[in-house]
Amino acid sequence: MKPLKEVAGAYLALSDAQRQLLESNYDEAAASCRRAMEISRTMPPEEAFDHAGFDAFCHAGLAEALAGLGSFDEALASADKALHHFNRRGELNQDEGKLWISAVYSRALALDGLGRGAEALPEFRKTVEMIGERKGETPGKDRMKEVAAKRIAELGASNQHKKPGYKAWWEFWS
Repeated sequence: MKPLKEVAGAYLALSDAQRQLLESNYDEAAASCRRAMEISRTMPPEEAFDHAGFDAFCHAGLAEALAGLGSFDEALASADKALHHFNRRGELNQDEGKLWISAVYSRALALDGLGRGAEALPEFRKTVEMIGERKGETPGKDRMKEVAAKRIAELGASNQHKKPGYKAWWEFWS
């Protein structure tokens, strides 16, 4: 039997974090995600609770909060932890799907914030594609789509203006 108090407390803290993210309260959201993970770790490992899956949920929210705070290295690490779980699982249920999209979006923000635009561009495109294919409601999807579309346009334009890494035939004789 699961310790009901701990399970409820962990999910309540995660729910608070998701609400705080929608309100752009990134400090509070990061604290709520960390609190959710701390509470879940108080449950004995022999309990029938998906600790790895719950941590992935928390890291998806934590990554978005950290990206909002400008802590891009930490945001990338959290997004990668969440995506390790989600990518292994493949197609996920409704709640997990929302968090999977959030983790991909947060990874794109982190890569972009670290100046790794070439790596961020396909992640932003993937975010838009995942939101478009999702049938259920995704909290914050309009904001995510707007930011991703803007960054795709900017990153795509900056890639087009770069000279190729080779010399054209006429440059050898000029």
